[in-house]
Amino acid sequence: MYKSISLFSGAFGLDLGLEAAGIGTALAVDFEKDCVETLNENIVNAIQGDIGQIVKDDPSCNSLLKKAGIKKKELFLISGGPPCQSFSTAGNRGFDSDSRGSLIYDFAHIVNKLQPRFFIMENVRGLLSAISKENKKDEKVIDILLKKFRKAGYKVTCELIDAVEYGVPQHRDRIIFIGSRDHEDIFIPKPSHFKIHQKPELRWKTLGDAIEDLKEKDQVYSKYSAKRKEIMKMIPEGGNWRDLPKRIARKAMGAAYEAQGGRTSYYRRLSLNMPCPTLTTAPGQRATNLGHPTKDRPLSVREYARVQQFPDDWIFSGSTASIYKQLGNAVPVGVGKALGEMFVAVAEQAHEVRSKKRPYRKIDINPA
Repeated sequence: MYKSISLFSGAFGLDLGLEAAGIGTALAVDFEKDCVETLNENIVNAIQGDIGQIVKDDPSCNSLLKKAGIKKKELFLISGGPPCQSFSTAGNRGFDSDSRGSLIYDFAHIVNKLQPRFFIMENVRGLLSAISKENKKDEKVIDILLKKFRKAGYKVTCELIDAVEYGVPQHRDRIIFIGSRDHEDIFIPKPSHFKIHQKPELRWKTLGDAIEDLKEKDQVYSKYSAKRKEIMKMIPEGGNWRDLPKRIARKAMGAAYEAQGGRTSYYRRLSLNMPCPTLTTAPGQRATNLGHPTKDRPLSVREYARVQQFPDDWIFSGSTASIYKQLGNAVPVGVGKALGEMFVAVAEQAHEVRSKKRPYRKIDINPA
């Protein structure tokens, strides 16, 4: 099995997908205690650590290799999704001056120092328009990041994808960066699932596909206040605050009633027949509501795990709020698997080409 180091590992969604493709995780690193406990509960070699501090204390980053128990030449891949809160609102300036935003550059530093054959970095679409304060040129963060990867010697490509197109029962737009040290023919995998397709198995997966078989008595979830629960009872499946009587909607929404924009997530009730919207880290909040299609509650943590494609026996540590956060920040397993299969295919094709090369044979052009 190929070996990787996972940074900003969270609940391990990306890396579970990579492992399903044949890329084993030699070490996982995360700052959050509950995330590390989740990883260790599931027999992952995980440590708690601040990536920014690791880079400061050990600029060579060799300590990561030691903790992983591997040699530099064995490192096939580095994966990770640096915290994205700093990039969540497009157009604002100075995202990379935030300590969380600057972690994307620490990721690039580690790639440069450890020189894995490949890397993957995932982030929110807001990174596409974020403006840097690293210099005075008003340069985009993404342009600086690409320069850093290329200066490290990597062929790099990046693309915005929607997880629903890879068999995930959720719309989730994320930008994916991939790189090859040896300038191999890497690519963002082509979509495998479509809104309309003649084969049912290749159509988008729905929320119902993911959660309909779960038993209500086994679900753990955050609870609505009595007032919010009464309002949610008025919302039909697939609806939101706009389906309320005008008088009730105005009172329930408060100042947000006159605000601009669709505000579709306010008092939202999901549909079993559609893919889930992007999972938030707090599904019971008024503005980030992910109401169950038929029950008067938010989606449960197990339903969250199903939407993110975690196996049912995956153990999550921490409070209900912490588990929601771990899952809301995760990369869907199916996305990780598609990316992992691409890297393995590229590596095995390269190996096959090398093994088929004929040995060098000197030819005498002037035979006697």
